[in-house]
Amino acid sequence: FHASYEVNGTWRHQHYTHGDIVIFPANEPFPTTQIDRDVELIELFLEPAMLSQTVGESVAESIELVPQPKLRDPLIQQMGLALKAELEAGGSDSRLYASSMAAALSVHLLRRYSSSPTETKDYVGGLPKYKLKQAISYIHDRLDRSFTLNELAAAVQMSPHYFATLFKQSTGRTPLQYATHCRIEKAKQLLRQGEYPIVEIALQVGFTNQSHFTRVFRKYTQTTPKVYRDTR
Repeated sequence: FHASYEVNGTWRHQHYTHGDIVIFPANEPFPTTQIDRDVELIELFLEPAMLSQTVGESVAESIELVPQPKLRDPLIQQMGLALKAELEAGGSDSRLYASSMAAALSVHLLRRYSSSPTETKDYVGGLPKYKLKQAISYIHDRLDRSFTLNELAAAVQMSPHYFATLFKQSTGRTPLQYATHCRIEKAKQLLRQGEYPIVEIALQVGFTNQSHFTRVFRKYTQTTPKVYRDTR
């Protein structure tokens, strides 16, 4: 499609095709825009606080993203499509998935599209044992509900990016992967006990409906909850 947009009193014109990406920094007025047809767009809105948490509050004031009227970035495109699919599925971990993606997107934007090179630390060594224990306890206590990466990181008093990096080093899984693994293991335990109907088990491990629970369970175990229960 063709788009015309006004910047500082001047109209500019651009042709866009599937996969093109535009970046508008926060705190800047969104330009008046006209397009020549109805189109479907994926819009990702990222809180500026996410960028600050990624690099640390001490340098937050100097962060500035450069406007990008048109670019190709396969990673951002993949993130947008993955988020769309996850939110449409309405999974139990949608909030954790979205917040994890926001942290990863923050790092990518700072490294590629900031006005001056912004270094994000490469953390090594994993989490201290007591923080890892706190994080795992937090996850297990909330298997029946949704939570975000920000909430999980705040529970151990760390920034989301810092926490997620060290958590994976300690466990071999991202926080999302670990939480989903715990939900499935808890579901398997409940299915073996045979005390609850499958729909009730789905709710107890944080899934909003039985069909989504069945889909994720099959992905991780190569069988359905019913077959798993009946063969145990």
